[in-house]
Amino acid sequence: MTDPWQDPRPTGVLVLANGTVIEGIGYGAVGEAVGEVCFNTAMTGYQEIMTDPSYAGQIITFTFPHIGNVGTNDEDIETVNMAGSSGVRGCITKTEVTDPSNWRAGKHLDAWLKARDIVGLAGIDTRALTALIRESGMPNAVIAHDPDGKFDLDRLKAEAAAWPGLEGMDLVPMVTSTQRFSWDETPWEFGTGYGRMEEPVHHVVAIDYGIKRNILRLLAREGCKLTVVPADTKADDILALKPDGVFLSNGPGDPAATGEYAVPEIKKLVDSDLPVFGICLGHQMLALALGGATKKMHQGHHGANHPVKDHTTGKVEITSMNHGFAVDRDSLPADVEETHVSLFDGSNCGLKLKDRPVFSVQYHPEASPGPQDSHYLMTRFVNLIRERKNEATIAERPAPGEARAAG
Repeated sequence: MTDPWQDPRPTGVLVLANGTVIEGIGYGAVGEAVGEVCFNTAMTGYQEIMTDPSYAGQIITFTFPHIGNVGTNDEDIETVNMAGSSGVRGCITKTEVTDPSNWRAGKHLDAWLKARDIVGLAGIDTRALTALIRESGMPNAVIAHDPDGKFDLDRLKAEAAAWPGLEGMDLVPMVTSTQRFSWDETPWEFGTGYGRMEEPVHHVVAIDYGIKRNILRLLAREGCKLTVVPADTKADDILALKPDGVFLSNGPGDPAATGEYAVPEIKKLVDSDLPVFGICLGHQMLALALGGATKKMHQGHHGANHPVKDHTTGKVEITSMNHGFAVDRDSLPADVEETHVSLFDGSNCGLKLKDRPVFSVQYHPEASPGPQDSHYLMTRFVNLIRERKNEATIAERPAPGEARAAG
């Protein structure tokens, strides 16, 4: 019989590269994984976060305590391949996962993590861990789960210390598509679910560095026929598809590492004078292609509550972010204009070429998870396509609560 006055034996551990061992209750997949520990401040969307390929190589600490309470479902997965791995290494929560209470729930988070081979760790003081990351940066660590509570801590410490970290690491090959495919699904609506774009009017080629489903849905809603291509696709092959515009997707890892093969192709796409729009990793590699530089951040930006100012309009939007590298604004050449800036730390969040239809943002305008303030960027991109085709543009899609002006 279990002694109610005795603390339960730890069945999960987080072992940091400096030798610190944090004990908790394991759940999800049994086993161990090594990665970089970050924290995410979003209050909703944990399933979308853990299926975002931009988190490949990372162990996610959720600062919001109630993770898992609405369960999981098949509609909120963000990886293009529904069964594919996002590359997330682990999940850390303050409280143990409760039974789901939501009409959309199809599976308990514990069972869902097991199925996706993600190790979970509960019972952790996530405030203390977040404070450590803020003070010391994102540490490398091993997360482990053993129902019997048996851990070789010396081996796990050595593994955490030996892992080289994300700087210099190209993680895109593990999350990109292996072949070209088309996309026509549009965003979810209450009562009808996801729709289809029946009559697209623009052809956009999206380069998949770890693309999310909701990005493609929003572009489809703007009237785009989408062709998604693998990350290593050559610019000549993309141009042979005769696109009206090119989209550079989000993705994980160090942009300088992925840029070794991606940046030369991006340069050719920019030189084609086609409209080009990049986000996240696509934004960073576009900056590299334009002559800028990127740098590793101390703690990164991960959450759904990040204020960003758009210098082109003077408006402030609340955005969803997930990145551990940033564009160095001081490295940008004279023909590149900074368009967006973080109001948290002043870091670069957007740029555009002054003389070509090319722009990008650091954050995730598809709002999955998070606010919808940035949906206008999809319209901004398609308006560049309309201008190039000598078509009338339309008013940018407003944030919720704003009226959309007639175009």
